[in-house]
Amino acid sequence: MMAARHLYFDPTIVRYTEPYMDDNDSRSAGGKFRMIPIIERAVSMAIATPGLKIMVGSGVDGATFVHGTQALEFEALVRRGMSAARAIQSGTMINAEAMGWQDRIGSIERGKYADLVAVSGDPLADITELQRVKFVMKGGRIVRNDFSAGR
Repeated sequence: MMAARHLYFDPTIVRYTEPYMDDNDSRSAGGKFRMIPIIERAVSMAIATPGLKIMVGSGVDGATFVHGTQALEFEALVRRGMSAARAIQSGTMINAEAMGWQDRIGSIERGKYADLVAVSGDPLADITELQRVKFVMKGGRIVRNDFSAGR
């Protein structure tokens, strides 16, 4: 139904599959229900649903899922069956589309904001490369460059 209605799905999978969730569920449901398997099944179903646009969010709040670790979401999607290319598109083009900003962000094109990251390896071969960012450009301005000479 979500695909037919052109809705977007943001699983926020790392946040909702953290081990402490079992403790919360045990307290809230007296051990009768566990949210983690439900979330995992929903994400697997979403990945397998043709036409469903999956976003990449994070749920990062600085507590158990700390800022700067959002790339774990890409890995989590790939581990559950999404191709690395589709995961990257989910976090770039699909997110931009969901916000109505596809004319400004989400892909590398003339006139867009030029918010880019670069890694040493190939994230299509190893999605965990996105967890080791070496270069960051924000609005066309380099804010990190571990590739520069002398490093």
